Amino acid sequence: MVVAYIIVIAAVSFIARKAGATSEGFVCGGRVFPAAVIGLFMASEVVGTTASIGTAQGAFTYGISAAWNLGALGIGFIVFAVLFARRFKQLDEVTISGALERGYGVGVRRAASVIMIVSLLLVATAAYVSGGAMISALLRIDANWAVVIVGVLSSVYVVIGGMRSVIYTNLINVFVKVVGIVVVAVSAYSAAGGYEHISVSLPSKMLDWDGVGWNQIGAWLIAGGGAMFATQYVVQAMTAVDNEAKARNAGFYTSLVLIPYGFLAALIGVCAAVVHPDIDSIQALPTMVVRLSPILQGIAVTGLIASVFGLISALTIGASTLLLKDFYQPYFNPSDNERKAVRFARLSTLGCGLIPVAAALGASDVLGMTFLAKALRASLAVFVVLMFRRPSYGSRQGALAALCLSLPAVIGWYAAGDPFGIDNAYIAILTPLLVMTIAQLIGRGTKASAPLARTPSTAATASVADSCRETARTDT
Repeated sequence: MVVAYIIVIAAVSFIARKAGATSEGFVCGGRVFPAAVIGLFMASEVVGTTASIGTAQGAFTYGISAAWNLGALGIGFIVFAVLFARRFKQLDEVTISGALERGYGVGVRRAASVIMIVSLLLVATAAYVSGGAMISALLRIDANWAVVIVGVLSSVYVVIGGMRSVIYTNLINVFVKVVGIVVVAVSAYSAAGGYEHISVSLPSKMLDWDGVGWNQIGAWLIAGGGAMFATQYVVQAMTAVDNEAKARNAGFYTSLVLIPYGFLAALIGVCAAVVHPDIDSIQALPTMVVRLSPILQGIAVTGLIASVFGLISALTIGASTLLLKDFYQPYFNPSDNERKAVRFARLSTLGCGLIPVAAALGASDVLGMTFLAKALRASLAVFVVLMFRRPSYGSRQGALAALCLSLPAVIGWYAAGDPFGIDNAYIAILTPLLVMTIAQLIGRGTKASAPLARTPSTAATASVADSCRETARTDT
């Protein structure tokens, strides 16, 4: 079943390869898509192995409240749909850094791009760790080899087809993931003896919705929900719909998948704590999969591998797009040589898929690493909110200083073990707010400006969306 799934994914990527013949087609898909398609696409991007295995791992230790891990993302997409989807669609920018440049200038664009790339590669590292642990346990191969196999396979098929293949294959992935998680959750609940047996076998705190603590839940809401306002693949997905209403609806569709998925993944972790209390927490979900019959096990394993592929594909093409738009094109290809741009887009996509493999071989804290990455994106979310809601607050120089301080501050706080019980997510929010407040009080520097919808004055050449539609017409 896994082999059949990989063949289907490879075939879809091969069919979609024409859309990646140009650099704009490679990074935006070459056409527009319905809101439901983009909503499911974004859900598939979020629900990777880190979300599945990491949430089950958290629930094995802290209980059902680990479901807030994904629930916070679902809430974030609802807020994004209500407050920001329309505005992002009006900007018609393919990168989050490009959107921030509208309000804060080119210096902030470069700094935001670096932070986003670091964040995406951190998530990719966590995805490889959890995916390698899963495949190692289920297929009984060495964990390091499992990481390498996942890295190579999930990177190559994105290189073949670009953004359009990512969208199409993630529609397959999200269906397989949901079916797989439901199968495992039902089996795990039965194996644990139902609610009554679970409630007498575990401490009552394991079944409390605030068992993990409101400090942690608040951090998840800030780092997870807030990160959705400023995530590269979310902004990139907005260019694939053709109007503001579809952009808003896509956010709602995403939340409809994430919230129940989070509950099911947490339920599996709780059940694993009953059935196998002595295992390593990261093996909570894989261990419950092993208990299934061969056919159901095949469905579950395929769903988990789809989780790896879906997430990695979004991360690699997102990081590649940032490298192409913010660094390669302005510094190394100012003449916009299309052949060079396409070659770089493909090579950087492959590199962004393989670089985290080395880091994954020595990493272990899946959930912590994931939310460190989300905390970094939450720093960018502060500027998204200010840009759209209070553009006159602070200054452009203050924004650049805040971003330059946020990256070392958040990573340093995380490396120090979150001193005083303060999660790094709070540092991610407070650092830019503090710097921008100081800039506001001092009153020096150039004020930010409210970003406007694309006009001839804001785009000297055709927009990314226009290029995508032209690519679609050419393909047709």
